[in-house]
Amino acid sequence: MVSSDQRRRQLAREKFERQQQRREEARRRTRRLTVVIASVVAVAAVVGVGSYLALDGDGKKDKSDAAASASPSASPSASESSAPEPALKIDKKAKYTMSLKTGQGDLAFTMDAAKTPHTTNSFKSLADKGFFDGTKCHRLTTQGIFVLQCGDPKGDGTGGPGYTIPDENLTALGKAGKDGRVTYPAGTVAMANTGQAHTGGSQFFLVYKDSKLPPTYTPFGTMDDASLKAVKDIGAAGVAGGAADGAPKKAVNISKAAVDKS
Repeated sequence: MVSSDQRRRQLAREKFERQQQRREEARRRTRRLTVVIASVVAVAAVVGVGSYLALDGDGKKDKSDAAASASPSASPSASESSAPEPALKIDKKAKYTMSLKTGQGDLAFTMDAAKTPHTTNSFKSLADKGFFDGTKCHRLTTQGIFVLQCGDPKGDGTGGPGYTIPDENLTALGKAGKDGRVTYPAGTVAMANTGQAHTGGSQFFLVYKDSKLPPTYTPFGTMDDASLKAVKDIGAAGVAGGAADGAPKKAVNISKAAVDKS
């Protein structure tokens, strides 16, 4: 027969054990949440390093270092990249010139089909269809790297032609240094991508000042002197709102794009 005192002690012990169990479960949930948060922070850090521009270092960075963390990227959804690329119809031994009529002046660059046949063919195919007409150059960077990014029909960095093209000519700018980057000289025109291999679409960037980037962006064109000066002027005007990365203060709207054999 259990006395009332024994029963009270048993109930108190069971209550204490339940409290301890709840506390331990709470501690486990807190540990799991901490791990999840740490993982999210780590992933965010990796994305910050590898996407549209990447951070190096020790916390003693100036604005230039921070901007150098960015990279020219394009992020079309999977549904936007499911069609086959256009059949090759260009003369693979020729050079082609892409001309862009914009509100900031005419821009032009030469493409060497022998070195970048898929890219040159894609741009000619798109231009012939009027794909770039009515689009804008949606992104300018003014610190770390110096590029004007164009070619997105959506104007927000997520648009594309509905297919992807292979990377080409990636060794043209030399061997990467210890920092994993090469210099994209002023005047270079290169393909943006999602950060993965062979994910170029229609977005491209115009380099208006020597910029160091990983050798993972197809360099496929070279601006003429007048075009480089025009893009430098756009860069000098800065980014809308005064940031180092965003829409250019001088809006660059493309009214007409054409690709012709040089």
